[in-house]
Amino acid sequence: MTASQSAGKPLAETVALVAGATRGAGRAMAVQLGAAGAVVYVTGRSTRARRSEVDRPETIEETAELVAAAGGTGIAVPTDHLEPEQVRALVERVDRDHGRLDVLVNDVWGGDHLIEFGKKVWEVDLAKGLRMLRLSVDTHAITSHFAVPLLIRRPGGLLVEITDGTEEFNRTYRENLFYDLAKYAPIRMAFGLSEELSGYGCTAVCLSPGFLRSEQMLDHFGVTEENWRDAVKNEPHFAVAESPAFVGRALVALATDPERARWNGKSLSSGELAKVYGFTDTDGSRPDCFGYFQDVVFGGADGSPEDYR
Repeated sequence: MTASQSAGKPLAETVALVAGATRGAGRAMAVQLGAAGAVVYVTGRSTRARRSEVDRPETIEETAELVAAAGGTGIAVPTDHLEPEQVRALVERVDRDHGRLDVLVNDVWGGDHLIEFGKKVWEVDLAKGLRMLRLSVDTHAITSHFAVPLLIRRPGGLLVEITDGTEEFNRTYRENLFYDLAKYAPIRMAFGLSEELSGYGCTAVCLSPGFLRSEQMLDHFGVTEENWRDAVKNEPHFAVAESPAFVGRALVALATDPERARWNGKSLSSGELAKVYGFTDTDGSRPDCFGYFQDVVFGGADGSPEDYR
């Protein structure tokens, strides 16, 4: 162990790429990797010069600055992960700068504005549905195509597919066929990649946050991170919500676990991993969103969100 690693920077010699790190879980995972000392390449389409179709103010430059402020090295690289040549150039840059990649996080999404819940497949806007699939499937596949050869150069690499919902939770229909497919695809991708990476000493998993207090979700409820509980009166289930830092800490727990191969091919959640690794959310709690929904909301058991924190 190096001096940096023993001084509370367990990922001081780690090079990570968080694809889709502009906001939400992606930004938080990048920041938590930085807090553990990693060099983190952060990508996305929203920059200070140009907003993506999501049309929100967060930028990848801000994410890189937050990574640096947390104690790591943040490198912002504007990248549209639907454009193969841009992804190729990104990976070539990582290779040129560091000669290796230790952690790859496929978190590209940006399709919430396309969802039409409550409509049948023949009622939805087809262009919106197909765009969701492009954003959630093509981007991840393109990124893996170019980045995995660098990841497997050294044994011990970690590939993390990010989605919304665990494999068990997503057995419940997500109320829009395209969204349902979009959020199940990364689970299957992680399984397939685990098969392909196993011979190289690398691990692939799928990780989901719970009810995420992302910037967009907080805006939706008209609250901030400081007063987020004010939204519970209108949405009682929001009481089990977690900060984006929680899934970031889950990622760091995986990245620092020398026995993470035990999770190879699995679908995991931040709440589930908190029970195993002992980390907490920023308020000291361990929210188990999917346990709450499975037991209480879908299962009819007695209980409240507070019982699952």
